[in-house]
Amino acid sequence: MNPDNDAGHGRSGVSRRSFLGGGLVAAAVTPLLNATAEAEAAASATADDVAQVLVRAAVNGAPVTVLVDPRATLLDTLRERLDLKGTKKGCDRGQCGACTVHVDGRRVLSCLTLAAATTGHQVTTIEGLADGDRLHPMQQAFIDHDGLQCGFCTPGQIMSAVAMVDDEGPAGSDDEIRERMSGNICRCSAYPRIVDAIRDAQQVMR
Repeated sequence: MNPDNDAGHGRSGVSRRSFLGGGLVAAAVTPLLNATAEAEAAASATADDVAQVLVRAAVNGAPVTVLVDPRATLLDTLRERLDLKGTKKGCDRGQCGACTVHVDGRRVLSCLTLAAATTGHQVTTIEGLADGDRLHPMQQAFIDHDGLQCGFCTPGQIMSAVAMVDDEGPAGSDDEIRERMSGNICRCSAYPRIVDAIRDAQQVMR
């Protein structure tokens, strides 16, 4: 008589030893799964219950008061809360420059800037660059030199170029323009015309 016939595999083909072993594993894993689920639920509840913060800033010259999540970026706040769609979301990692705006006249990457950090500061987007119907010299130069193709990166290119000239003065050469603008990427490769536009605009701005 084979002792494994009844006590081991039996008719089902599953041994008593393997069955009991599987039950012990399940008994050990179930509490872990429950604990993980409870931790995830707690984390979710905590994320949903984060206290909002009040941001008071000047955006394009107008006072703005908005209640935001403390983790909200300036980029998302401008686009989703203030309906200023000119500032573009490109890589969302601070590598392409499409989201460039000015804070107190200096260029910043709005995808890496918390909206809460702008309280008490002046924020300027591409919508606030013109003087009424009169375009900023940099905007006009981009049009005159056709310094764009798809136009997606153009607001960030213009904002970066304006702050570059205002902060550092006119560039002395095309190579210097390229160096100063290296943080702004144009996927259409309109770089030669962008350089031409900046070269001309900086003379007017000076």
